[in-house]
Amino acid sequence: MSKEQENKAIVGRWFTEFWGNPWNPKVIDELAAPDMLLQYSLHEPRRGREDVREFITGFRKAFPDLGFGGAADLIAEGDYVVGRRIGGGTPAGPAFDDFLAGALPASLGRKMRFGGTTVIRVENGKVAEEIGLDDGVTALTQLGLMKVA
Repeated sequence: MSKEQENKAIVGRWFTEFWGNPWNPKVIDELAAPDMLLQYSLHEPRRGREDVREFITGFRKAFPDLGFGGAADLIAEGDYVVGRRIGGGTPAGPAFDDFLAGALPASLGRKMRFGGTTVIRVENGKVAEEIGLDDGVTALTQLGLMKVA
């Protein structure tokens, strides 16, 4: 198996178990590098397993049905894997204040569904960086945190 194929397998598992529904919290310890960077346009960057775990645990508590899946085949070159995904969820849990555009009250009940592109760097079989660009305008509009004229 080529390095690219190995990296695609790692990222495919990460996408399924970290972003999918149901999720597997153990995947953080198994596949995330100790100093992993998780950075998306809707949230503050997160660094390290514990910070990533804190973020995704809070996100999933606020959005119990949160889930994202692949929207196209993964593309790999060297240490980098690029993927498109689509998904979302409904804020039906506690308040969530991790969006850069503002906080959501508890149990808002408005569904968000959006897509994005993610670039992941794999280093020594671990996810070292996950940097993504979301369709944040769609998500924030659906949640009522942004109004489009």
